[in-house]
Amino acid sequence: MKITVMGLGYIGLPTAITLAEAGFEVCGFDVNKKTIETLQGGHIHIVEPGLQEAFEKAVAHGHLHFSEELGKSDVFYISVPTPFFKDENGSHKADLRFVESAGRMAGKVLEPSNLVILESTVPPHTSEMLARVLSEESGIPMNEIHVAHCPERVIPGNMMYELKNNDRIVGARTPEAAEMAASIYEKVLEKGVVHKTDDLTAEMCKLTENTFRDVNIAYANELSVICDKMGIDVFELIKLANCHPRVNILTPGVGVGGHCIAVDPWFIYEQFPAEAKVILAARERNENKPHFVADKVVARMKKVTDTVGVLGLSYKPDVDDLRESPSIELCHILQEKGVKVIACEPFAKDTDVQNIPNVSFEEVLKADYLVITLGHTLFKENKDKIAEKPYFDCVGLME
Repeated sequence: MKITVMGLGYIGLPTAITLAEAGFEVCGFDVNKKTIETLQGGHIHIVEPGLQEAFEKAVAHGHLHFSEELGKSDVFYISVPTPFFKDENGSHKADLRFVESAGRMAGKVLEPSNLVILESTVPPHTSEMLARVLSEESGIPMNEIHVAHCPERVIPGNMMYELKNNDRIVGARTPEAAEMAASIYEKVLEKGVVHKTDDLTAEMCKLTENTFRDVNIAYANELSVICDKMGIDVFELIKLANCHPRVNILTPGVGVGGHCIAVDPWFIYEQFPAEAKVILAARERNENKPHFVADKVVARMKKVTDTVGVLGLSYKPDVDDLRESPSIELCHILQEKGVKVIACEPFAKDTDVQNIPNVSFEEVLKADYLVITLGHTLFKENKDKIAEKPYFDCVGLME
């Protein structure tokens, strides 16, 4: 069986490698020529523990190759971004251009027996849209198109384990497509179980998972704002509250980032604005947190002309993913207030990240005031050096 993975980013590349490890013949396809050239040159382009080694083995065994041309295949995996945008009214809308584009490309080479698996996180009814697009391009009747939705549910930093051991949800428009997709995941999984359902339920399942996280983080972030007004250490409070056997409050931070938790709740709210009141409140709380932190930092600085050093720009510790990062948002808010900002993001390759100077750890320590936004291992190992400077700890690193 030949499988083509369309989109070789944070999810697509690990997925392609895992499928190759399971013995499938895998072709990785991406419209970014530089990505293909890097992979064909023997190097991965993202930071993920164990991924380079797994990549090299898969290529050496002959199960994995890469191409800029999309050819015929038994199975097409679509793993492309699904960001959101704001319309003219300021409402958040899902941007499905990449999914539609991938579907149209696959449709041009699709055959009736082929299966298309959508792994991208999408709003309800996207699988139906994909089937329609595939039908338009291929000429195959829509009710004969095999489309399944299996949303990824992995965490950066532990992808290679979770791809093989987390339960998978397979939703499909027909029982036949569900069986076809399930048979692939069953060959990949070592401990996880495949759960079959319809495509609409599968779409909502992934959104529900990430929205659950967003709402719970919002509660923690709201507690941090309330505790600040009361003069209470929120991290100590949460530690004590979590001693209760049925309480598990999450850790507050500078906000919520990443391509999933900060985005997916909007997909539900977009279609159900009258009903999703709690979801909206949680999103607004988390999106406001960088503004709260910026106000606290400015209030504590001796002079606005002082330099602020921000420790961490990625959206979570020890990864290079900068998407929707609240730390970057914080830097921009401080810059708008006239503050000189430098940052230390050890996982970013560039010395300038979205107009934020990215310097070494030694250099960022020269700033007049530090803001700890992430618990990178580098920062944990150097807490004593950080403690020598005035600082604002957003994540409880110095506890």
